[in-house]
Amino acid sequence: MEILYGLGFLALFSVSAIGGVVLRAWLPEDHFSKDNMDAVSLGTGLLVTFTALVLSLQLSSAKSAFDAANRDRSLYAAKLARLDECLRNLGPETDPTRQRLRQYTAAVIASTWPHEAVPVVEGMPDVHHMAISGEDAALKVMMNEIGSLIDSMAPADTAHANMAARCRLNFTMVEESRWAVIEDSGRAASNSYSGIVSFWLVLVFFSFGLQVPRRMVSAIVLAISVVAVASVMFVIIDLTFLYGGMFGITSSAMRDALADMSQ
Repeated sequence: MEILYGLGFLALFSVSAIGGVVLRAWLPEDHFSKDNMDAVSLGTGLLVTFTALVLSLQLSSAKSAFDAANRDRSLYAAKLARLDECLRNLGPETDPTRQRLRQYTAAVIASTWPHEAVPVVEGMPDVHHMAISGEDAALKVMMNEIGSLIDSMAPADTAHANMAARCRLNFTMVEESRWAVIEDSGRAASNSYSGIVSFWLVLVFFSFGLQVPRRMVSAIVLAISVVAVASVMFVIIDLTFLYGGMFGITSSAMRDALADMSQ
């Protein structure tokens, strides 16, 4: 999907630049007097400055949101591993809860990164119809089951009772991280906002095509500019696809957590 966006931006900006070149060749030469071209350059410079500012802010915002989502996913994996370690320290009576936790973690990996190798955990549910991002009903049920199993623990001695309380606290922290990950997946950039920026860039490249002389060097510079700006728009769009595309969040943190649980 994000590749299509990138190609679409490249085609759109190329057509607008070529349209400017074609119009320059069609208009009479007296339209390109020094005074007229100075006025066009002045308007283009103002539009370029404003568009460059907005584009840089949009790229910075997309990168910040992506970094936050990546950090939240890593923290989520770490808290899942910490919860499993706490349950392991309680003793073998928590093995069913730990198994359910492994099944949950494996299901999250398989559903979030469907194009990667599926982790094998006995008893894990079918993930083919689970959501890649956001809240999934089946995963929510599994998490609630894990919480119920942890709440039902009632060790007799004080040491294990304190440890069980710590596990409940860890489970609460896991739930908080889970909701942070779910919220991150819903913070995609507005398509209308990107559309407006694209419209400004179309005007910019049309103006560039209208101003550049019909020489090879000018055409090469214009083509490089089109590719460069289209690639920036591609990066902005790609960063909103948190679990896909060129810069997608990897499954390494969740897989490391699952490997730690399986020891």
